[in-house]
Amino acid sequence: MSGKALAVGPACPVPAQDVERVQLGHGSGGKLSRQLLRDRFLPRFSNPALDLLGDGAVLPATGSSRLAMSTDTFVVRPLEFPGGNIGTLAVHGTLNDVAMMGARPMALSAGFVLEEGLPLDLLDRILDAMAEAARQAGVDLVAGDTKVVERGKADGLYISTTGLGLIADGFTPSPQAAEVGDVVLVSGPIGCHGVTILATRGDIGFEVETESDTASLHPLVERLRKSCGDAVHVLRDPTRGGVASALNEIAEASDIGVELDGIEKAVPAPVQGACEMLGLDPLYVANEGILVAFIAASAADQALAVLQGHPLGREARIIGRAVDRHPGMVVARTGLGGTRIVDLLPGAQLPRIC
Repeated sequence: MSGKALAVGPACPVPAQDVERVQLGHGSGGKLSRQLLRDRFLPRFSNPALDLLGDGAVLPATGSSRLAMSTDTFVVRPLEFPGGNIGTLAVHGTLNDVAMMGARPMALSAGFVLEEGLPLDLLDRILDAMAEAARQAGVDLVAGDTKVVERGKADGLYISTTGLGLIADGFTPSPQAAEVGDVVLVSGPIGCHGVTILATRGDIGFEVETESDTASLHPLVERLRKSCGDAVHVLRDPTRGGVASALNEIAEASDIGVELDGIEKAVPAPVQGACEMLGLDPLYVANEGILVAFIAASAADQALAVLQGHPLGREARIIGRAVDRHPGMVVARTGLGGTRIVDLLPGAQLPRIC
């Protein structure tokens, strides 16, 4: 590895792994998730669309049109939390994956697994919120399915969704498209969703003044498309695994290095305080209403202004740059002037947050 030697802080030991059974860490978005995907799923289902490992698949349509399709499953606990519930999360999370591929969301389908004993007034609140989120995003729920399982089998409610969108001509952000020199932007504060979930279910042990940032990000993507066009190289919503996991996936896919500088300024004080108390790194905490963008340096200032001109992006900031050093690796400058490696987590830092 070229360049300065990296000052790496203390590292937690890798947890013991049961190689014969699924663990919670397999759903973390970190190294165990990647191992499960590459060892179990990709060998069986490999195809050109899936192998790109983006937020979804790009599919041909009539003429030169292309469709984006993404599917997701939501198992968050608790079902309701400040800023949203599992229904809003299901709509926003799925439509955001479609938007990150440069597509305009068009339609949504949903499958519901209801647990025997789920209060109907709670179900009504979730469905109402889900319908309102879809309406605000300009998308209809056009197909669905419902199953009921025995008491104790589904934590009340699970939702699985699929989103469909139309990709605009000439706008093709992709995890493989980052280039050396790109500026890395984040559209808002990081870590709010994950900390809110922890506080709501009592895992923290003290109150935190945060709420989930769950939101539909297509308005921000559309502003970037119209203003910056093909200077927008990569878009990603850093949900499970947080900003750190998203950046590592992009660095590997594009074979570039990423250097972060000033990332701590994107962490709100309540999130930082909660993470310090719990020994967590906010870079790995889930988000549900921000995006990470790799933008050509020539358009970075314009992109930042465009994001800050929308309520969802008013706290957007530049957090780093793509470099030719240490390809496939993400590093961050520390407050002491050194650098630390920002690697994928080996297991689960925060289970069941989306």
